[in-house]
Amino acid sequence: MSANPCLQCGVCCARYRVSFYWRETTEDQPGGVPVEMTDPLGPFRRVMKGTDCAAPRCVALVGTPGVAVRCAIYDRRPTPCREFEASWANGQPNERCDRARMEAGLRPLTPEDWSHPTCDDNSLAPPQQPEPRAA
Repeated sequence: MSANPCLQCGVCCARYRVSFYWRETTEDQPGGVPVEMTDPLGPFRRVMKGTDCAAPRCVALVGTPGVAVRCAIYDRRPTPCREFEASWANGQPNERCDRARMEAGLRPLTPEDWSHPTCDDNSLAPPQQPEPRAA
């Protein structure tokens, strides 16, 4: 699996509606969620295009879910996307992540999916400096 299993998954972006307060968009915030990638959802909310329908898929999702994906606006994504955590990304399972993955035919993530030998290998740590000797 890649360093971040979400880069092979993306099913949350193709399963859930993403609605948020309208002021998160470029309509109010330079560098916010591109307003042209959203639709109105009542007087104070916006929704990512493609996510408010029977078969949701966020307009910002690039690639094939379950194979290789990325978010075209990752640094500008709305709050619900920033707050959604993949199972075990921070040491806890997420039932919504697990359910979306199972509905897409993928197994739920495990803590091992976040283990990386290159990150956990002490041989990659900088060498210890010798202690100075007392004179």
